[in-house]
Amino acid sequence: MTIGSIIGYELVQSERYVWFFILSFILGMVTILAEPAVYVLTSQIQRVTAGAIRPVFVLTALSLGVGSATLLAAIRIVSTDLELWHIILPGYLLALTLSFFVPRTIVTMAFDAGGVASGPMTGTFILAFIQGAAEGMPTASVLVDGFGMIALVALMPIVTIQLFGIIYAIQKD
Repeated sequence: MTIGSIIGYELVQSERYVWFFILSFILGMVTILAEPAVYVLTSQIQRVTAGAIRPVFVLTALSLGVGSATLLAAIRIVSTDLELWHIILPGYLLALTLSFFVPRTIVTMAFDAGGVASGPMTGTFILAFIQGAAEGMPTASVLVDGFGMIALVALMPIVTIQLFGIIYAIQKD
């Protein structure tokens, strides 16, 4: 956990925000691939859909979702005007709206994926990185900005899987 904090802290202290944003996105994308529960979820999805939805579909959506969530958390640390509710409220409104246009199976998968995404790997690596960055930014709060990241990680896979679900539904027809 310490190395993640140090890297986040040093990147923000050096004011290399572009690298901080790029590394945040990549760290989010890669960390979710190491999350054990993700593979249980993908195999269950493949089994329930009789192979119609392949694991790579879910892994890609989750990876993009968690990468985006980590990037948004990084932007929140640097930006003093962006608050957590500015992202969470429209995000859940979007997730609920999408649920009317996406096949029911994918909606349930998406909401399950939101819970799976915020597992032990996310808490260990991404949270440490974001909290270290929040420590290094004088205008950021470690508690507010660091722990808000978990809420974003739970939200974004719901949105990305449903967006992929729309693409899946179009291709299926």
